[in-house]
Amino acid sequence: MFSVKPLKPTFKSYLPPVQTDLKKSPQLTIRKLEAKLLPGEIVVNEANFVRKCIGTESSQDDLWGKLICTNFKVSFITHNSLPQQNFKYVHRLLGEHDVPLACVEQVVTVNDAKGKQKVLGSNKKLKFNPTELILYCKDFRILRFRFDQAGPESAKKVCLAIAHYSQPADPQLLFGFEYAGSHYYSSSGERVNGVDPGGGHQTPLFDRPSDWDREIKRTGASEWRVCSINEGYLVSPSLPECFVVPASLADQDLKQYACSFTGQRIPLWCWSHPNGSALVRMSSISDPQQQRKLDQRISSAITKSHPQRSDVLKSDLDKQLPNIQEVQAALAKLRQVCVIEPFEESEEKWLSSLESSRWMDYVRAFLRHAVEIVYMLEGKHTSVILLEEEDRDLSCVVSCLVQLMLDPHCRSLLGFQGLVQREWVMAGHRFLDRCNHLRKNDKEESPLFLLFLDCVWQLLNQYPSAFEFTETYLTVLSDSVWIPVFSTFLFNCPKQRAEHSRDFARSKSIPLGQEQALRFPPVWDWSQQFSPKDQTLFNNPLYVGKSATYVQNGAVKTFKRTKKSYSSTLRGLPLALRNGQLSDLDTLPRRNSLVLRLRPELGSAREPCETPCERFVRERFSRAAEPQGLLLPQLLPSHLTLWRLYFLRWVPEARIPRGGPVTAFHKLSLLVDEIHTLQSHLRHYSTSNSSFTLTSTPSGLPPPAPSPAPSPLPPGPGLALSPPSITPQRPQSLSRSPPDHHQQRQGRMYFRAPLSTPAGPGASTLTSSSACPAPDYLSSSFPFSPVGNLCRRGLLGTPLSKLLSGARIWLSTETLANETL
Repeated sequence: MFSVKPLKPTFKSYLPPVQTDLKKSPQLTIRKLEAKLLPGEIVVNEANFVRKCIGTESSQDDLWGKLICTNFKVSFITHNSLPQQNFKYVHRLLGEHDVPLACVEQVVTVNDAKGKQKVLGSNKKLKFNPTELILYCKDFRILRFRFDQAGPESAKKVCLAIAHYSQPADPQLLFGFEYAGSHYYSSSGERVNGVDPGGGHQTPLFDRPSDWDREIKRTGASEWRVCSINEGYLVSPSLPECFVVPASLADQDLKQYACSFTGQRIPLWCWSHPNGSALVRMSSISDPQQQRKLDQRISSAITKSHPQRSDVLKSDLDKQLPNIQEVQAALAKLRQVCVIEPFEESEEKWLSSLESSRWMDYVRAFLRHAVEIVYMLEGKHTSVILLEEEDRDLSCVVSCLVQLMLDPHCRSLLGFQGLVQREWVMAGHRFLDRCNHLRKNDKEESPLFLLFLDCVWQLLNQYPSAFEFTETYLTVLSDSVWIPVFSTFLFNCPKQRAEHSRDFARSKSIPLGQEQALRFPPVWDWSQQFSPKDQTLFNNPLYVGKSATYVQNGAVKTFKRTKKSYSSTLRGLPLALRNGQLSDLDTLPRRNSLVLRLRPELGSAREPCETPCERFVRERFSRAAEPQGLLLPQLLPSHLTLWRLYFLRWVPEARIPRGGPVTAFHKLSLLVDEIHTLQSHLRHYSTSNSSFTLTSTPSGLPPPAPSPAPSPLPPGPGLALSPPSITPQRPQSLSRSPPDHHQQRQGRMYFRAPLSTPAGPGASTLTSSSACPAPDYLSSSFPFSPVGNLCRRGLLGTPLSKLLSGARIWLSTETLANETL
């Protein structure tokens, strides 16, 4: 407060003074720390001598570094390494301690001395100097930073900067605009280095008629055509410029009908079954006087597209499924159960709290409704119209689930990405509003896309060999929603993307050349986020594709889809099983169970209650499973479980070292890689053997018939062998592998079977996969780590019970004084 002149010392010391300044040691290194910035990224504010909290009990594992806020992310830079972190899943856009600003859900500042806490909003003032910063993230992370040694003003400024830039007021303030404008375009309007933002992937974007034509031909929808009446978005602002309609409807009629639909959204074709039935999505008719006429006209056009001229059934999703507010409230309760409440306090009531969140009930409801639509398309050969008021939310989930159950192409990696691009992005799902990127209206926020990915994971968990991708891929795809670099999850519709990108280019004087608007990179080019090595974590070693071979009873066969294909993992289902719900008298019989024989009266009592849909499901479950066939999910509570990798990956108490599903994934990957390598060796051997035979055979005599190559696998019930991605090369000898074999081995598995070098010059052999122990860094949360990503605050912490009391009810921005947990 007041400057006091120091007294003149009377004692002269001949010893050097003792160094007691504790700030000097971190200052030498922290000052040199700089953030790695992307094109268009700038540093807004930063604070030195910040401590990132790792554990809640003690601070011995905490990290010292610099906290930086940019226009893209919150970055913590340090020279120290995380404890117990030997594996690093490198992200090309984000560092190890980085969080995108779009992923920040809430910014809370704390002052321990005054006992004050405040939830910061955009353009809000902070009247006290914060000693701690808590970031609640949308991907269930909780990050804590301490400012014990940092300057009070720099700590306040960096907290205010994070709160301000994490809540942009306009879509053009999202970082994706700056990134696309500076990364892909030069001052002359040409692409930088000739890079095409959409050229690094093979996923169709469905922004041109040719993509829709290929989809029509793939599904055999001969009575449907590509319509371009919405070119320039003149008819409907939320529909793409090209989409598919019945061939019997003329463009002039469609333009006339569009005015009577909500949002001028003309009915959209989704998919056609091989039997001719079609899946169509449609918004409600806003004009009551035209409702009956339009219903008959649309239904008649869809009926004409069916080879058997069958009737059309409607499914009103608004009446049969939960709304977006209920889904959002369920996720808020699930967040409180999984990461907010400490496990030691909620362990006894954890399952009941999980059930009370109703998240799993909603997952079951969407899967059950999709099964009913599958029954209409597959069992009754009837076309179905998914009716929703705006046709932009619930219909996206149901239409994708139906196609995943019926079409094996959608279960491949490219097919699934094309499905999301077609039914979510181009169909006009409100990603900007539902993800609440601008924080304008919390009532519009809803995690429907996360709910859809959870439903996909339930199918993947029950049928692991039917999907080409893994749950790691689904988790990374969900995390990509919060990276505002890709256009995939950044806008409400294609028109909004075109308008905002064009206006941004004009405001920044970016010459676009021949482009109509600024081109954003799609999320499907995974090379922008991960290396080719890390992308192999997306590949499922159990996947059985159409061209995949397998060994059965000693013979190598190829999967071929028959006319009708079914799936099953459970037999003896009770007849009164109504899509996953048992009555009071029902019990769950297991395979070869004696329940039905011990209680035969139950079967006769339940028989009259069976509906045609239940009979359809029971008959399909009674047959053998086929990965390339129809998939029907088991909907009993014992089969639908919590998606642990996504919801519990940051929880230290839920982490199982060297355990969880990743251990099986590790062993299977080693086995598949070993099979691919053995197949390559066999090709080298057969090539060299045939060459030797041709050169050593006397003239005039035919070469001896080559003996069949031994099967690399023992007889088994159907182990899939994917085609190897290694180009065969001629070996130097029959007893050794090709030269530089370590460099030539390029497979699709992340975990590779190691090579051992036996006695003998240049020889190398494979080590058996059964002899390879699991790495120490494997855990149930792999490839993610909870260390430093979930740090719950103890005493004098944020009143979390008020933050998440029942539904998503957040605190206002007033100061909360003298509040404790």
